[in-house]
Amino acid sequence: MDERERKQAAQYRKMTEQPVGKLVATLAIPTILSMLISNFYNMVDTAFVGELGTSASGAVGIVFGYMAILQAIGFMCGQGAGSTMSRKLGNKDIEGANRYTSTGFFMSLTLGAIIGVLSMFFLTPLIFLLGSTSTIAVYAKQYIRFIIVAAPFQTSSLTMNNLLRYEGKAKLGMIGLMTGAVLNICGDALFMKVLHMGVYGAGLSTMLTQIISFCILVYMFLSGKTQTVLSRRQVSKKISDYFNIVATGFPSLLRQALNSISTMLLNGNASMYGDAAVAAMSIASRVGFFAMSVGLGIGQGFQPVSSFNYGARKFDRVKKAYWFTLGLSETLLFIGVVPIFFLAEPVVRIFRDDPQVILYGTRALKLHLVALLFVPLSMITEMGFQSTGQRLLSSITSSMRSGVIMIPSLLILSKLRGMNGIMEAQPAAYVITFFICIIFSRVFLKSVTPHQSASKSTV
Repeated sequence: MDERERKQAAQYRKMTEQPVGKLVATLAIPTILSMLISNFYNMVDTAFVGELGTSASGAVGIVFGYMAILQAIGFMCGQGAGSTMSRKLGNKDIEGANRYTSTGFFMSLTLGAIIGVLSMFFLTPLIFLLGSTSTIAVYAKQYIRFIIVAAPFQTSSLTMNNLLRYEGKAKLGMIGLMTGAVLNICGDALFMKVLHMGVYGAGLSTMLTQIISFCILVYMFLSGKTQTVLSRRQVSKKISDYFNIVATGFPSLLRQALNSISTMLLNGNASMYGDAAVAAMSIASRVGFFAMSVGLGIGQGFQPVSSFNYGARKFDRVKKAYWFTLGLSETLLFIGVVPIFFLAEPVVRIFRDDPQVILYGTRALKLHLVALLFVPLSMITEMGFQSTGQRLLSSITSSMRSGVIMIPSLLILSKLRGMNGIMEAQPAAYVITFFICIIFSRVFLKSVTPHQSASKSTV
């Protein structure tokens, strides 16, 4: 048995025998830290750009919608390949796991490059499609050009991070993403504060650090630190493998795509009330997502445990992991939301000291934070379906919160209640989705009943 095989055997024992609560927490902590740092960077970036004016601050929200599209591709390839790869590792099919790792990576890199080229050709219509006003467009174009150049690096970095998580190597993914985020904050300070490059500086910093993160994550795979390998020779020639990646990762693509569409509609509706409204919604979304990153990180710690043990046919561990993750996510989210809720106005003021932005932003942020407490049930249930390969149910649950319910809520409430309705649409969608997902939660738990387990385990 060589060194890689010994590591694979040790990792198998860890994933199938370690107490479930400890295992989920161990895998979640690196993900939570990397997400908090990444989202902290997003807020710092918003604050730096916000100093250039309300229109510049609005441009960040516009470009955020485009970045969500890139995230959709990265997550689709990463979740689709990662979920299947993890189940194959659980079933001790190392060759199949390597094939899905390599195929998912190169697929993501290629799709990112294609999107980048198309985006550069259709830059102006793209900016306005994302919900820009004519005054915001000037800044948005400056910023988004750098994001477009970095598109293949961003998509493939997200894919590699997901692959590492599904291996149970979340710490390695954390190193790549956190390094990029920290350098991005430093880059913003250098290019914007010292060199006075404005929005160009923010975009340049983001592009350079995306490339650095990409290089670090590739090194993790090439240095023998992982169970699976990245190799062009391992890329699948079977159409069925690509279909499986897309089908399994489709809920992630759908969720992110609907997020992008919802963001575009949100910005488009808010733009009718001026640049201040767009900037306010952007700030509320970013701060809300920062709070949500804790719950999301715990859920992403649950996914590899779920898929690996599902592949090993240890269904009792999947069910125990689900309950542990749901309880911990709800508890930590509550702890994080409460202080931000009571400090909503000063938090918004950090990003833009504009009376209209503060007025809209404070109300939008408070509504968003309260509604976040209803998110963990639908989020963890969707992740459970996806990690166990239940594609249809995962697609249905992933489409509700950001699309099937969110979009009609926005269209109806914006007509009935104007700007107040725009601020209330997403919170309303979160609450409605919660009640619907109570049923889906029961369906998921029924699909992973203890009597099917190959062996009993201890939490």
